[in-house]
Amino acid sequence: MSSRAIIAIMYDFDRTLSTEDMQNYRFIPSLGMDASEFWALANGFANENRMDGILAYMYTMIDQAKKRGIRINRDTLVEMGKEIELFPGVYEWFKRINDYGHSQGVEIEHYVISSGLREIIQGSPICHEFKEIFASEFYYDNSGAPAWPKAAVNYTNKTQFIYRINKGILDISNDKDLNRSMPENSKRVRFSNMIYIGDGLSDVPCMKMVKAYGGTSIAVFENEDRAKVEDLLARDRVDYIYPADYRENSGIDVTVKNIIRKMSISDVLSAETAQQRTLINNI
Repeated sequence: MSSRAIIAIMYDFDRTLSTEDMQNYRFIPSLGMDASEFWALANGFANENRMDGILAYMYTMIDQAKKRGIRINRDTLVEMGKEIELFPGVYEWFKRINDYGHSQGVEIEHYVISSGLREIIQGSPICHEFKEIFASEFYYDNSGAPAWPKAAVNYTNKTQFIYRINKGILDISNDKDLNRSMPENSKRVRFSNMIYIGDGLSDVPCMKMVKAYGGTSIAVFENEDRAKVEDLLARDRVDYIYPADYRENSGIDVTVKNIIRKMSISDVLSAETAQQRTLINNI
């Protein structure tokens, strides 16, 4: 196991790394619907039934596929992930940031925390870059058809995954260890070594939490959404806002590298403080 300090970079997916909601690329067109029609149907179903919005869209996916005689299973959803379009520079981002972390003496880990579908993300060309993908997911019956939500990640319960990363408890079925008290110095990733990158209001609980615990939150945007993230910055919900451009020397690239360098220096100083306290206690 590496002795290097770990920095966790956590991402929303839709409109943070990908240019649209992941269902828009292939799943919704396969139904013969356009995106606005599908999402209006899913959101209307949620409102009519006072239902969680994530459970409502998952139900609508199954229901509309059945009504149209379209068979979906895990493999077809994973295959659909291949058509996801990513923002500029995302493909090259991970290696570049990992290499920079190594140059600063730290280990970088990447995580997805998304209300989208894990299966579709697993089909994307960047799925191998993530240590873990926390996202909504179906349970499949014996015929391979989606039968029930295995996980539904909504906007507020996203925060549990930050605690999981903090403690190193990545199995979402393991609540016992997640809720067990743990000394700060035994936690795998310190909150102050976390960076959360999202695109808007659905990420606010995670952004505020990471920021409040000493980490860094960044909101990305496309041009037409700039006002939305400017409001997040004005309300002190995020630390930085940048266009969703991950290419080398872009705004987010430069700032994330500066944050990594700052976190690395902080870890070195913390280690030196601990060493000196040990020496004093041994006198």
